[in-house]
Amino acid sequence: MGVDAGRSRRLSPRQRGPLGRFDEDDVRVRPNRRGSRPRTKDRPAHADAVDAFVVAVDRGRSTCLVGEGSAEQRVVTAMRARELGRTGVVVGDRVGLVGDTSGTTDTLARIVRIDERRTKLRRSADDTDPIERVVVANADLLVVVTAVANPEPRSRLVDRCLVAAYDAGMTPLLCLTKGDLRPAEEVLTTWAPLGLEAVVTSRGPGGLLGLDAVRERLAGRTSVLVGHSGVGKSTLVNALVPDAERATGHVNAVTGRGRHTSSASSALALPGGGWVIDTPGVRSFGLAHVDPESVLRAFPDLLPGEEDCPRGCTHVEPDCGLDGWVAAGRAGAAGPVRLASFRRLLAARRGTLDDRGEDRADDRGEDRGEDRADDRGEDRTPQEGREPE
Repeated sequence: MGVDAGRSRRLSPRQRGPLGRFDEDDVRVRPNRRGSRPRTKDRPAHADAVDAFVVAVDRGRSTCLVGEGSAEQRVVTAMRARELGRTGVVVGDRVGLVGDTSGTTDTLARIVRIDERRTKLRRSADDTDPIERVVVANADLLVVVTAVANPEPRSRLVDRCLVAAYDAGMTPLLCLTKGDLRPAEEVLTTWAPLGLEAVVTSRGPGGLLGLDAVRERLAGRTSVLVGHSGVGKSTLVNALVPDAERATGHVNAVTGRGRHTSSASSALALPGGGWVIDTPGVRSFGLAHVDPESVLRAFPDLLPGEEDCPRGCTHVEPDCGLDGWVAAGRAGAAGPVRLASFRRLLAARRGTLDDRGEDRADDRGEDRGEDRADDRGEDRTPQEGREPE
């Protein structure tokens, strides 16, 4: 009787609504046309992958060097494997290859592994874009190339490159070209408080003067050359690597700007050891991805003063602990100048540095809305072509 009573309390199909006429026994599972084997996230280990060094990337195809420095050294063309997902391959990457790694013409290997990057030179499209793009991987030295004249040096772009170098954990080197047009000391005074190492090259009757000093600093290291078009970067590369045959351009007499002669980044072997990576002329260098703390780490004399900073300090507030640290003389005699240089770099990161090298933001570090194209190093002159993604 209890069972009948329970059944009488059940709802009728009408009471259960439009789906009431169905129950769990009516559910049918559509068979998988490709079989019943479930998907898995396990990927092949590729234990037999061959180590390689990426020296160029062009339209999805990577030129890789296998057996670097050995008798079996060869150049292999490879494509990124689908299993790597959205991770891109850049010049300087150390990768693993499978497939045909013979280097024979018309063969193609697959990149199935990208080794952990020691350093990453990053940039974003502009200062409001949080999406970063890795330009070069595993480089030791960032060589910021700028001319002392023709075109005029653009200190704000240099500052931005320095911020990017400190963020990447790379050592910056300032290379001044065309030293025969103007005394280099007039330009170097801007960055003297940073203790930045610099070299100067100039044209002479027998070629570039000062080239030996550049070679000495680049020997045995992987170096990246960045700079605006027209500063003599390709000329410098051709002098360092005689068989590079990089195209050289000229500076427009009206705009004072150069044209892009390098269309893609490429790594070139230096005679005697080391690599130099030539990059296309920089049009913009956004720093939205950079944390102020990574810039501060480049100032070891100021870094301990951070302990007195309030939580979340951006080092531009009136109560920043760095001011007290410097005022107490704990950063040494050069402390005030070093602190000013540090904040100059922060202003470059925010895009609030004016033509005099002064922060045009107010006390809260807010931008007043001036044109920030030059602060990003952006070239507003129309150029042919576009920088490769």
